[in-house]
Amino acid sequence: MKVGSNTDRRAAIADAAIGIVAAEGLRALTHRAVDRALELPAGSTSYYARTRRQLVELMVQRLANRTVADLAPAGDPAELFERLAERADDHRVRYALMVDLAGDPELHPLLTTASPARAGFLAAAEATLARAGVPDPAEHAPGFIALVDGLLFDRVAGSGAAGAGIVEAYLRGLRGTG
Repeated sequence: MKVGSNTDRRAAIADAAIGIVAAEGLRALTHRAVDRALELPAGSTSYYARTRRQLVELMVQRLANRTVADLAPAGDPAELFERLAERADDHRVRYALMVDLAGDPELHPLLTTASPARAGFLAAAEATLARAGVPDPAEHAPGFIALVDGLLFDRVAGSGAAGAGIVEAYLRGLRGTG
C-alpha cells in the first residue's frame, strides 16, 4: 500500500476495517486482519489505532465522511435512496456498529443522533422533499430520513423490497395526492 500521509493511512485503515466487517462481521475485526488486508507489516495498524476502540472510531468517522459526500441533493427522492443504497457495505457496517455500540455513550451517538452526517441528511431530505412538492419539508425531513434508513436496512439485509415505490407512496401521502 502506498499512501502519502498519516491521514491517507488512517483512511486506508478505516476502509480496510469497513471491508472486513462488511464481509466477515465485527468479530473478524482485528489489527492483524487490517494489516493483512492492506499487506502491511504486522503491527502497522496498531501504530495508527492502538486499541480496537480506536480502530472502531476510525471506521465511524470514515463512514460519516463518506455519507456526507453522498448527500448532494438528488433530483428526486427515489434517486437519493438509490444513491445511498449503492454503499451497501457501509450501511451493513453502520447497522452492525449501531447494535454493537448501543451501550457506548460516546460512539453510539456518532452513528445516530450526533452523527456528523445528521445535519447533511436533514438538509438533503428537506431539499429533496421540497423539490417533490411536499408541504412543510422541514417538518417531514426527520420522518423521511427514518423511512429511507429503514428501506436501506431492508435492502442491505437482502429482502429486496421496492424502495423507490415505497418512497413514492409515502410522498403521495404527504402531498395528499394518494
